[in-house]
Amino acid sequence: MSGSIAPVGWSESERGMWAAFRRGEWYADGGEVRASAVRRLLLAPPQAEPGHPARLRLRDVLVTGRLDLEEAVVAAALRLRNCRFEHAPRLDGASLGALELRDCTLPGLSAVGVTIGWKCEIRGCRVQGALDMHGASIGGTLHLEDSRLTGGADLRDSSVGGSVILRRAALLNPRGTALHANRLHIGGDLDCRGGLVAEGTVDVCDARVGGGVRFEGASLTAEHGPALRAHGIDVGAEFKCCEGFVAHGRLSMSSITVRSQLCFKNGSIDVPAGQPALVSRRSTASDLDLSFSGPVHGTVDLSHTRLTLLTGAPGEWPLALRMEGVVYDSLLPQLPAAERLPLLARDPEGFTPQPYEQLAAVYRLHGRDAEARTVLLAKQRRLRTTLPWPGRVWGGLQDLTVGYGYRPMRAVWWLFAIMLSGTLLFTAWPPQAVEPGKPPHFQAAIYTFDLLLPLVDFGQEQAFSPRGGLQWAAVLLICLGWLLATTAATGANRMLRRA
Repeated sequence: MSGSIAPVGWSESERGMWAAFRRGEWYADGGEVRASAVRRLLLAPPQAEPGHPARLRLRDVLVTGRLDLEEAVVAAALRLRNCRFEHAPRLDGASLGALELRDCTLPGLSAVGVTIGWKCEIRGCRVQGALDMHGASIGGTLHLEDSRLTGGADLRDSSVGGSVILRRAALLNPRGTALHANRLHIGGDLDCRGGLVAEGTVDVCDARVGGGVRFEGASLTAEHGPALRAHGIDVGAEFKCCEGFVAHGRLSMSSITVRSQLCFKNGSIDVPAGQPALVSRRSTASDLDLSFSGPVHGTVDLSHTRLTLLTGAPGEWPLALRMEGVVYDSLLPQLPAAERLPLLARDPEGFTPQPYEQLAAVYRLHGRDAEARTVLLAKQRRLRTTLPWPGRVWGGLQDLTVGYGYRPMRAVWWLFAIMLSGTLLFTAWPPQAVEPGKPPHFQAAIYTFDLLLPLVDFGQEQAFSPRGGLQWAAVLLICLGWLLATTAATGANRMLRRA
């Protein structure tokens, strides 16, 4: 089609479209054009009028029939605004310069494997079926903001050089997946801020995002399966599910890599108590912020995750929290151990020692040795509750006497109290000399000390022998001495092993 006259048999609207195409102008008459006429115009374009680029620009037009551009090559940009399509267009395998659909109504769109050299805009559209862009390649940014996609969107195995923008979009597939984006590669951001609504699972497993993933203000709801599935995603900047983010359903995002902050500050996850709320095992992030806007009743599982900074006040953390194997370097805000320890008791699986060891290591790293000892003492007390009764009794004695070695001054105070009691007792009722003819001078304090300290002999214990009730007092002092020495040695051994 190279002449200046429209083909025979074309309607008045189609001839107007043909003339506007040659001038590169917008055509908008509110009429109808056949999809076959649009296809012929794109694949066999007429010669442009001098000084004008030939390009298709339609506004307020009804496209009848099915627009079939499968495997077609169209160098120019396609721009359609406020247009309606009778059937879902087919762009599978096509190569387009650019695609712009604004405020259009479509029963669906199939663009599997499409190649778009510049940007792709499907903005403010109402798509009554599926938007299928599986395996697409887009050189610029993919705009889906303000669109309503009743059948959800499929971006699996696609590549987008710029960002994917889903601001204020509605992805509706309540019984299935609202967004298929497995293995999606994005050079910029995945931008879902500003009121994205997804009914159905948002699946971004194994995606690669060069910028950030932004869900601030988004609402994700899934009746069947997780609200967000992001296993294995690799994010070059921050991953933000915060500042008004709401999920009605669990977040499953294990083995993820976030090179900046993974943030849930002022976000919420609505699941019943006892059900998984957030599962992020074996993940890596620079900073994790768990400052939720309200109580999370479900379980948050961070097992074997590696962090540089862990942020969140105890009152903002989940009610059920698994921290087994979590490694971090710093905690914010800086709080005493007594305020952090209740968090370690929230593991629904019961006691595990590693979270206590990790918290103590962080306190030691920052020079807060007293707080570290408090944490390790709490660990021994929790461990004692899991032992058989003989172990609980022995552990209780160690706790009472020397605080498992983390409260060594207790032994000094116990020794002082027992020494004072024995000294007063034997001063009032001194024992008799073993050999009355040549006894040494009796010293009640030294005699008590001689009884208390095993393997130490000051001569008083051998020279004097208590009678009657004093015998039982001496036996009690000897037993207390051995008990004190044994528990002190056990605590010291524990401390030396740690050193």
